[in-house]
Amino acid sequence: MTLSFSFNLVDEPWLPCVRLDGATVTLSLRDALTQAHRLQTLTGDSPPQTAALHRLLLAILHRVFGPDDYEEWTELWQAEAFEADRLEAYLDDWRHRFDLFDSERPFYQAADRRVKAKSTINLSHDRASGNNATLFDHHTEATGETLTPAQAARVLVTGQAYGLAGLSGITQKFTDGPCAGGIIFLVEGDNLKQTCLLNMIMYPPDDEDMFRHTGQDKPAWEMDDPFEPERAFPFGYLDYLTWQNRHVLFQPEQSASGIVVRTMTMGPALRFEPTLFDTMKHYRLDDKLGALAASFSEDRVLWRDSAAFFTFTDSSSKKVRPPTTFRWLRELIGPDIGYLEKHRRYRCLALGMSKKQAKVFFFREERLPLPLNYLTDEGLVSKLAYALDHTATVAFDLVQAARRVGMVLQVSEAEGKKWAELNRNAKSAINDWVAHTGVERHYWASLDIPFQTFMVTLAQDGEPALKRWLERLRETALDAFEQAAQYTGDDGRSFKAVVRGRSYLKYRLDEVLPKDKVET
Repeated sequence: MTLSFSFNLVDEPWLPCVRLDGATVTLSLRDALTQAHRLQTLTGDSPPQTAALHRLLLAILHRVFGPDDYEEWTELWQAEAFEADRLEAYLDDWRHRFDLFDSERPFYQAADRRVKAKSTINLSHDRASGNNATLFDHHTEATGETLTPAQAARVLVTGQAYGLAGLSGITQKFTDGPCAGGIIFLVEGDNLKQTCLLNMIMYPPDDEDMFRHTGQDKPAWEMDDPFEPERAFPFGYLDYLTWQNRHVLFQPEQSASGIVVRTMTMGPALRFEPTLFDTMKHYRLDDKLGALAASFSEDRVLWRDSAAFFTFTDSSSKKVRPPTTFRWLRELIGPDIGYLEKHRRYRCLALGMSKKQAKVFFFREERLPLPLNYLTDEGLVSKLAYALDHTATVAFDLVQAARRVGMVLQVSEAEGKKWAELNRNAKSAINDWVAHTGVERHYWASLDIPFQTFMVTLAQDGEPALKRWLERLRETALDAFEQAAQYTGDDGRSFKAVVRGRSYLKYRLDEVLPKDKVET
């Protein structure tokens, strides 16, 4: 006898949320959307999962509410909650397409007879399978894993958005999903309803560079066959948000504790045109390499590049392209529209992973405060860029000062020589010593939390806040140097090395950070 399985995402709890009182709760699609004004956040098991789940909610909300102009967006914003009747009607109409184990049309899935069954572990980047090292979980491809239906649903949505290019076991290869490369930027409001709206652009979009919107645009679950016709360009924004990068088909089982998923089939599916701009990514436009999405670096915090995310004036010269969601909010704040107060402060959430080819190195989630006037005040962004430029310059000079200490300590013949005059072995020994002290790491880490405050006060106080930041750079650099100096000895040579490095650093700080004035 063949067992019949069912887990409908409209009614079954599977979305991990946090209520306004801080309590965690798992909700269905229906409850998460109708109660969004009472929820603080939607938080997945990993940063990519958080991004993928938000994009799924946005696809539903765009389909139900649009908005197709500023006035419609404002009506949604001013309402206490999303209109439950319209949401309920839509979800009821398409409820049959949201069953994870439907025998005819399982949600976000399709059979692929070209491939053999394998463990569901191959769908998760945080599991040790294929090229993936163990990141946060110690399941392996050999031991497999057991997923509840709720877990399987979250993994599936994430896998379709963040699938990686690579071998598939058949002639056709896997390709990257739409979110796999680059950082997804979300603007966080005071509750989940605000967060969704702050990331809801006009629909259909009027940006031809982003999407060629057609009359066929709809989310994957509304299509007769989301894989046909085979296409590189989505029918529109909703097709893109629900893009089916994989033919995945779960093989549910009955266990003593209920339905579980251990195995699946997975084959390549749609591959999109990589030149498409994602609405939630920031791009730098290179003359030779084309559009390059901002990505995480293991040794570089995101706030160091934050001024670029609010630089809109260079867009006309094709140098940078901030997220479309930021540009939409900029219009809502602008003098011609004025539907949002420019002095309000929200948060910018950056989500993603670092990967090379088919291998994931780490996940990351970073937050920045986002006073909305950064989106419209070019002078304010210039001050932020000025502060960040000086922060980087001081970091460079701090390392140079530490190198001068290392030159005296590590290389006897370095006395009186310049860095360029040293041989490769001497430079390597000095750089190893500087890295061992952690001087640059200490400098940047000490500025992480203060920068969050600075970004807010700069929007309020302007020049006085900028002057205080430059003073903090001086203090932080000197403190980081003294920390590094502890890695020297107490003999005469060490004393001489420290004095030499400290003198150089103070000289450079006086050059870079004049105390009497701030010029922007």
